[in-house]
Amino acid sequence: MTRTLGKVAAGLVGTLVILGMTLWGSGAIYFASSFGGTVRGVLVACYILLGVAGLVGLYVRWLRRAPVAFAVAGMLVLVWFLSIAPRNDRDWQPEVAILPYAEINGDLVTLHNIRNFEYRSETDFTPRYYDKIFDLRKLDTLDLVATYWMGDAIAHMMVSFGFAGNDYLAISIETRKERSESYSTLAGFFKQYELYYVVADERDLIRLRSNYRKDPPEDVYVYRTNAPPENVRRLFLSYIAKINALKDHPEFYNTLTTNCTTDIWMRTKVNGKTPFSWKILVSGYVPQLAYERGRLDTRLPFEELRRRGHVNAAAQAADTAPDFSQRIRADVPMPPR
Repeated sequence: MTRTLGKVAAGLVGTLVILGMTLWGSGAIYFASSFGGTVRGVLVACYILLGVAGLVGLYVRWLRRAPVAFAVAGMLVLVWFLSIAPRNDRDWQPEVAILPYAEINGDLVTLHNIRNFEYRSETDFTPRYYDKIFDLRKLDTLDLVATYWMGDAIAHMMVSFGFAGNDYLAISIETRKERSESYSTLAGFFKQYELYYVVADERDLIRLRSNYRKDPPEDVYVYRTNAPPENVRRLFLSYIAKINALKDHPEFYNTLTTNCTTDIWMRTKVNGKTPFSWKILVSGYVPQLAYERGRLDTRLPFEELRRRGHVNAAAQAADTAPDFSQRIRADVPMPPR
């Protein structure tokens, strides 16, 4: 009886391993290889057939060597996949073509290549960048920005750092796509895109989403946090360190582990332990998580805070106004600190 159960358990484990390696390997070959469509399709088909043979070989004696052959093929695919390195010298889409970087001199941080495009539509724009010196002694607020386009569960998360004098700098963690690429959630698992930190004026990052994204339209919410200034400054410097690192050492974006939300969570660890939550993966609930942890204004019910943080109408009215950032925050409450 024990021996029989052992065989069943071994067979079940083997089945799950082969199924997992078949799904992962075929995805890696399809999305990460540089072969043309026909060759790539043939390689994927061959790999899947070998996986099926390996699965059958767990239970059929005359195919008992097939699992070994599949294991060898799987290891070759893994070694090849691990050898794929990120790069900074591809033919990038214009909105991610220029890398930002910073120079630190005491309390002064000079940021280069801050994006502030002149938009006529989402795809019709004139690229514009500027450099600016920021004084860390004047950095005192942190805002969380969430944009939604497909229901409540999925959102793109950004942060905006506020300096004295209503001066804001927004940072968005995104995919760095080549000119011929479009975004695919599945492709994002397989080294398809490099990681890119957009450092931008709010009239770029927020206004693009509230005023120009139409297919589908996006809803933008701004939440003001009660993070103390010293924590905000440590977080800002953590972002700066990552931005400078990516300039010399590119990394891949990953749909699950290295994305707009998980990287924010990783950056916040500079201020101490931040417990993980499933809401970090289901990014649309990150603002609610911040509220539950007391990071937002809990004097108001969350739904009221969310209603007041919806800035589309204010952003559309402000458009290119110099006081864009102040106007979109006119009705957004600032929590006590």
